[in-house]
Amino acid sequence: MVQLPHDLSPLGMYLQADIFVKSVMISLALASLATWTILFAKMIQLNLAKRQAKVTLVKLGNAKTWYEAEQTIGFDKGAALLLKNAAQAELQSAQRTNAPQGTLDRIGAALARIEAGAVRKIGVGAGVLATIGSIAPFVGLLGTVWGIMNAFIGISKAQTTNLAVVAPGIAEALFATALGLVAAIPAVIVYNWLTRSIAGYRHILADIACAIERLIGRDLEKSQPPVRLMAAE
Repeated sequence: MVQLPHDLSPLGMYLQADIFVKSVMISLALASLATWTILFAKMIQLNLAKRQAKVTLVKLGNAKTWYEAEQTIGFDKGAALLLKNAAQAELQSAQRTNAPQGTLDRIGAALARIEAGAVRKIGVGAGVLATIGSIAPFVGLLGTVWGIMNAFIGISKAQTTNLAVVAPGIAEALFATALGLVAAIPAVIVYNWLTRSIAGYRHILADIACAIERLIGRDLEKSQPPVRLMAAE
């Protein structure tokens, strides 16, 4: 049995690799670290945001009037609070300008803008995952091609076809490909999960916006003053 002169463990292959292949391995390791960091950060952020939004949605469903809803969700946090404040600001503006016509349409537009901003904010990091998932295999392949080229150059210099000469370089090259897949596969999986989770969060925010518009619209249709407008500061 031929004794290979190289340490073919993952660490050994990294230490003995060419500087270019090392840089490829390091970049792929950093990309993998970024994927897992985004995953854990978004799990916490999305779970908290969804929990807060669901609590607000239940309160709105139990409210009979906008005044009652405004009181119950006044201390809520996150995007729900922004939606409530936007709706209340439009009501205050309608009172100051004495222009009730189109109030519900303006509220709907304001809520849609807040909803889009909240979804965009919580979706930060999805682009990084998409980039990693797309290019990591090719970065690994680049390291593989470079490593195999070096291996064949080593064969030429040694003027031998002994496996002990070519195997370490090829192993290091293939290790770069493996790292590319290790970085890319989780990134794609996390990206798909994040996309589905953001869609679910958007749906909850849309339900909150619809509930707010329903309560305000119901009150605006009454003949008596329907809503409690907070005094302008």
